[in-house]
Amino acid sequence: MHRPLLNRNLAGLGTTIFAEMSELAAATGSINLGQGFPDTDGPAEIARAAADAVLSGRGNQYPPGAGIPDLRRAIADHQRRFYDLRVDPADEVLVTTGATEAIAAALLALIEPGDEVIAFEPYYDSYAACITMAGGVRVPITLREPDFRPDIDAMAAAITERTRLILLNSPHNPTGTVFTADELAAIADLARRHDLVVVSDEVYEHMVFDGKHVPIATLPGMRERTLTISSAAKTFSFTGWKIGWATGTPEMVAAVRTVKQFLTYVSGGPFQYAVAAALALPDAYYSSIASDLVVKRDLMCDGLARAGFEVFRPAGTYFITTSVRGLTGAADGLEFCRRLPHQAGVVAIPMQVFYDDAEAGRFGVRFAFCKRAEVLAQAVDRLCRMGAGRGQVTA
Repeated sequence: MHRPLLNRNLAGLGTTIFAEMSELAAATGSINLGQGFPDTDGPAEIARAAADAVLSGRGNQYPPGAGIPDLRRAIADHQRRFYDLRVDPADEVLVTTGATEAIAAALLALIEPGDEVIAFEPYYDSYAACITMAGGVRVPITLREPDFRPDIDAMAAAITERTRLILLNSPHNPTGTVFTADELAAIADLARRHDLVVVSDEVYEHMVFDGKHVPIATLPGMRERTLTISSAAKTFSFTGWKIGWATGTPEMVAAVRTVKQFLTYVSGGPFQYAVAAALALPDAYYSSIASDLVVKRDLMCDGLARAGFEVFRPAGTYFITTSVRGLTGAADGLEFCRRLPHQAGVVAIPMQVFYDDAEAGRFGVRFAFCKRAEVLAQAVDRLCRMGAGRGQVTA
């Protein structure tokens, strides 16, 4: 008997479903609210900066392994500007191929086989795969509807002598939860008391509508045990550029860089110059991100409610979580999402793919609202006309 070509723990349902839903969107001419990418590009001056870098020969050959100095300085300036968090661009900043590579390199660098990693489910599907690749054991703490708040008592009870790392994501994908200052303080207290490392995925840091984003690295005693990850993709609407970064102590950044050099080595030289320019955009740009998105959030949330969904209004990100529990004709969110393109011409993602505990997300469905307002309005109209409000989701 031949061994399987792919470790089954890496072959998560998420990647398969994302591909299936994208194919369904193309085949049915549906509005794709599944994958989280905008339908418009970011600032034109930043695109021109990338083009100018290519044409002038900046970054067309291998950039420095840690990232070009301009971008590392810009990242350090960003952390100081928004959070008064001071990092040294020389040895406390690492440029990566998107946040996904930063997460993978961090987990490969910071945990050993058998180490336990606490993560809040539902979670971005790369988390499970990366923990598995590192030989770690994931320990999920489930965020439950309707408010998706972290259960600190459950988290404390889950910590053992094998626990090494907390994988934190706030603002949280896919639920849109923004962890409060008290919740972060409680998590930080657990990390300090049990000598745990925190990897904090903050890619939606500028997409907060209710509450405030607080990097956990700013809390007492946390800078020295936190690796903070973010990227240009969401903030500047250039998801295809794949420019991310990690900041932390010199020791942590050096460990992550050691792994990164054997993953992609370097990437996106010309884009690094453009992202350095983007990070210096004025405050008005950053404030417009949330103010523009909150209008779309409310448009979509109100429309989904009219269409019969139970809607959990997000405090951040550009995703809306809903439940189809009250709708008839589908056994779960997965079946619902497979029917939706044919019946309504809209694509969404079943929440089951983001859980270890599939039952906890059985009826959840996620919609992305990072699209033009007219596209969202059309999607709402299609969903309302489908008759979902009367539970008429048919086979």
